[in-house]
Amino acid sequence: MRSHRYAPFARALTIWEAAIAAEDKEIMPVNSFADKLVKKIFGTSSDVFLKKVQSTIKEIENWEPTMKAMSDDTLKAQTPKFKAMIQDHLEGIEDKEARRKAEQEILNEILPEAFATVREASVRVTGMRHFDVQMIGGVALHQGRIAEMRTGEGKTLVATLPSYLNALTGRGVHIVTVNDYLASRDAEWMGRIHKFLGLTVGCIQNDLDDVERKEAYAADITYGTNNEFGFDYLRDNMKFDVESLVQRDHYFAIVDEVDSILIDEARTPLIISGASDEATDKYYTANQIIPHLERGEKDEETKVTTGDYLLDEKNHSSVLTEQGVSKAEKLLGVSNLYDPANMDLLHCVEQALKAHTLYKLDHHYVVQDGEVIIVDDFTGRLMHGRRWSDGLHQAVEAKEGVKIERENQTLATITLQNYFRMYEKLGGMTGTAETEAEEFNEVYGLDVVAIPTNRPMVRKDAPDAIYRTLPEKWDAVVDEIKELHAKGRPVLVGTVSVENSELISSKLKAAGVPHNVLNAKYHEREAEIIAQAGRKGAVTIATNMAGRGTDILLGGNPESLARDYLKRQEINPDEATEEQFEAELAKAKRVVEEEAKEVQAVGGLHILGTERHESRRIDNQLRGRAGRQGDPGSSRFVLSLEDDLMRIFAGDKVRSMMEWLGMEKGMAIESRTVSKQIERAQGAVEARNFETRKHVLKYDDVMNRQRETIYSLRRQLMFEPEHREYLLGDSGVARDLLHDLTDHFLALTTAPDKWDVDTYAAEIESIYALDPAADAEVDFKTMSPDSIQEAIWKTASARYAAKEKLAGEESLRAYERYIMLNIIDSQWKDHLLSIDHVKQGIGLVGYGQKDPLVEYKKQSFDMFQDMLDRIDTNTTKALFNLEIITRDEQEERERLERLEMQRSRKQAAGMAFTGAMASADAAGAEAARHTPYVRDTPKMKPNDPCYCGSGKKFKKCHGAGV
Repeated sequence: MRSHRYAPFARALTIWEAAIAAEDKEIMPVNSFADKLVKKIFGTSSDVFLKKVQSTIKEIENWEPTMKAMSDDTLKAQTPKFKAMIQDHLEGIEDKEARRKAEQEILNEILPEAFATVREASVRVTGMRHFDVQMIGGVALHQGRIAEMRTGEGKTLVATLPSYLNALTGRGVHIVTVNDYLASRDAEWMGRIHKFLGLTVGCIQNDLDDVERKEAYAADITYGTNNEFGFDYLRDNMKFDVESLVQRDHYFAIVDEVDSILIDEARTPLIISGASDEATDKYYTANQIIPHLERGEKDEETKVTTGDYLLDEKNHSSVLTEQGVSKAEKLLGVSNLYDPANMDLLHCVEQALKAHTLYKLDHHYVVQDGEVIIVDDFTGRLMHGRRWSDGLHQAVEAKEGVKIERENQTLATITLQNYFRMYEKLGGMTGTAETEAEEFNEVYGLDVVAIPTNRPMVRKDAPDAIYRTLPEKWDAVVDEIKELHAKGRPVLVGTVSVENSELISSKLKAAGVPHNVLNAKYHEREAEIIAQAGRKGAVTIATNMAGRGTDILLGGNPESLARDYLKRQEINPDEATEEQFEAELAKAKRVVEEEAKEVQAVGGLHILGTERHESRRIDNQLRGRAGRQGDPGSSRFVLSLEDDLMRIFAGDKVRSMMEWLGMEKGMAIESRTVSKQIERAQGAVEARNFETRKHVLKYDDVMNRQRETIYSLRRQLMFEPEHREYLLGDSGVARDLLHDLTDHFLALTTAPDKWDVDTYAAEIESIYALDPAADAEVDFKTMSPDSIQEAIWKTASARYAAKEKLAGEESLRAYERYIMLNIIDSQWKDHLLSIDHVKQGIGLVGYGQKDPLVEYKKQSFDMFQDMLDRIDTNTTKALFNLEIITRDEQEERERLERLEMQRSRKQAAGMAFTGAMASADAAGAEAARHTPYVRDTPKMKPNDPCYCGSGKKFKKCHGAGV
């Protein structure tokens, strides 16, 4: 690769850097000096933590000789000993908060001995001994902090320490990973340590049924992905009996790659949805007009806009101008897009505009088998099953000309922020968290602690090399890869999109450089490709953080290489004998050791970033793939002024400087000051994204309180078998409703002759199935509202008691629960749909000088109160209108209905064909309307989960013989 520092420009570049530095000083925050002074005197929060924890690490060290001297059985006996100590300490403490505090006290007390126990168990089971820095990380996690540990420092092993300690309480520990592969790998690999010590380990995978999930959650330690944990929580809150619930309480979660899960994925809520009835043709209509719209500009001085729409890439927004609205109205043939009747169409046009101007094929999404699949911005992985909301996904489908799937209706939803905030205690691990420390603290109440490396970091990070154009950049990238490949250095090339990874791949093929590509389209071989990315001369092209969680070992991974050797001999590695695998593993280890020495000698793994990500953290993660555990390595980013981030945020200043310097084609500048300029731009994007996530969270916090209320009501009904008082007690739902109806229609402040007696009587008959005058002997002319209410309640409750006697108390309680849960779910689903509509239009209140969030809170609160009222009304109505029929009565009714049907058919025999068909249909419809008798359990449909809680479908369980 050509040199990036040219002697003739050195002086000019120094002058320009000085100018930029002066500019930096001008915009330096006023409190930055004070912050630095405080940190210099007292140290950072990480420094304070590291000083405090040293005595604990010393205690753990002191236990090590004792642990080493123990036999396996004695070491295993530590677990029941610790459990007994915890139980003794908590005995007699009933208050929930006091018990929680006492629990943490005893865990802190036994921590040194427990950690020493895990360290020794790990040595015996896996051959790995926890370093002191890993012990520090374990303490940080136990205390509910985020441990920032560099790549290769053994975060997976660190998690075994606090997970063992906290699992001793018997309350369950959740270890959260970014994908199913890592969850399965870690449960198997680290689970050996826990199983040796007598704890149980579970793993949640995508294909598990409810029975298997419940078993996994019942384990002391459960591994799984954030999506699986979150969706299981939502699904549990849609179930109808306690036995079918799979999750336990949310006690302690350890989140691996915590920045990826709690920051990057937090912008997308978890949603369980069902198909809605809305038509999709409007998306095709909106899509057809977008090519006719022209991009405009806004003059910042005069505020005059041109064109049909304004594109703001910095803020990721695209909006119609007045001219654009007029043109859209003409193209669509409507007079006013802002007419309430056309609001849906306007929404579709706005989403179509976003789809065309902000979302790019092979960058934000791919099209596979006629389906639009989202590409994760941060990992480069395909997000199967995930869809953009608010009609955006349908707009992209229309743009790409594939089948438009119906917009789904939300049945249950929660953001990851609110899900993980349910845990009593939360800890996390990552290689890069410092840049997001403020958000971790503000949203989750988590402090970030930077854990020192076990060995000094020797990786060399070169300044960015910046070219004028994309073609110049790609030529430089290929030249650098060819040069390093010839030396035998492994190279990991990072790209931000599938499109760019395939572009580099095609150029390397043309240059004859062997390489592997790892992007959203080829994710199946992810772990295998990344495992061998450290081999001599290996060239690996990867989108962003593909392969995250798998270490790149210099010389390669011997286990993966051994499997490759077996495949070459046409032996399935999973079916190979132990002798066959061990023989190939020994051969692979020799090859890897030899290659590792050669790779170290030429400088180790080189990271070549081809574009800066909008987040500094992602760039740091890419760099962090090299230089693990003190290995040699290097990194460099090769950029161009035409890269998205440079073009949008930093291009003008750098371009003017390059012109001033007279830079020629193919030449680049390499300046740490320019790199700082780019980092400043990234900081601005990060701040904007943080505000976006906070904005989403503020709206979801409103919904979260409502969700907690509804889910709490469901749990109360499921866990408390005796809910008669809730329904029929003196302050129960049914009595309260009667009181409200009486107050409304027979108000004390209104003269009796002005009462709305007819409507009141109709409501009472509809809800309580009785005529106030005929059944409750109510005289509206002479009786007071209280007396009327009392008479109606006396009759209604007596009738309900008679139904209870006829059906049996247990059967009626089960039916009540089933009815109430059904009504709650139905109303909650409708409420979520209404809230979605409110969200879509709430921004418009800003034009009326109102705060959209305040208005949203008011409207959603009123809607929630209305929903609760509907739940009460519908529940009371369903139960008081319930007709109890004995089995004998049911059979007699069915016999009479069959006779009636036969009589109808005979009468219809002599009629015209159409008349005969109509009579048969009418008779059939009438026969189908018989009232069912009450069963001991709700009537099951063939595909419903069986009532026994097995998790199987009814038709394959207790319904198999029906």
